[in-house]
Amino acid sequence: MSTSGSPNDSGVWRNDGGAQAHAYDPYRHPELFRGVATRRVFAFLIDMVVISVPVILGYIFIAVFGVVTLGLGWALFWLAWPASVIWAIVYYGACIGGPSSATVGMRIMDLELRTWYGAPGYFVLGATHAVLFWVSVSFLSPFVVLVGLFNGRRRLLHDFVLGTVVINNSVRAPVPQAARTY
Repeated sequence: MSTSGSPNDSGVWRNDGGAQAHAYDPYRHPELFRGVATRRVFAFLIDMVVISVPVILGYIFIAVFGVVTLGLGWALFWLAWPASVIWAIVYYGACIGGPSSATVGMRIMDLELRTWYGAPGYFVLGATHAVLFWVSVSFLSPFVVLVGLFNGRRRLLHDFVLGTVVINNSVRAPVPQAARTY
């Protein structure tokens, strides 16, 4: 019973009358979500180190530059915080928008971000993913990450808003190579 404007068994809406199921079903493929919550925590910590190293080096540069310029260079400290935010957004956007659809921490922990229908991430999705995570944690407290423990796909609040899912990349079947034409 699938008519235009009504959901079918999977609960997914489409405007052409049919329904598209989620690409990653936790009941049919539980291995895709096994250990994802724990791996996301460690991936987050690794990403914080990757983001923090250039920021710390930037602060050290400004401090030394201020000493060399007899205090004039310290005026650059007002640029450090906005530059740090821009760097973090560009990092997440570029990594999730890259070919592996994962940040450095996610790659180390064998995780991958996908849309609910299976498409890989892209720059704007990655940047928005990071911004929504920080906004949700800042305004709703860090306990908002507990949402991931109470759903089958281990999705966090910002994953629900953006329609993304993080999967265990180590169990995915490799995509076969295309035949060579030469």
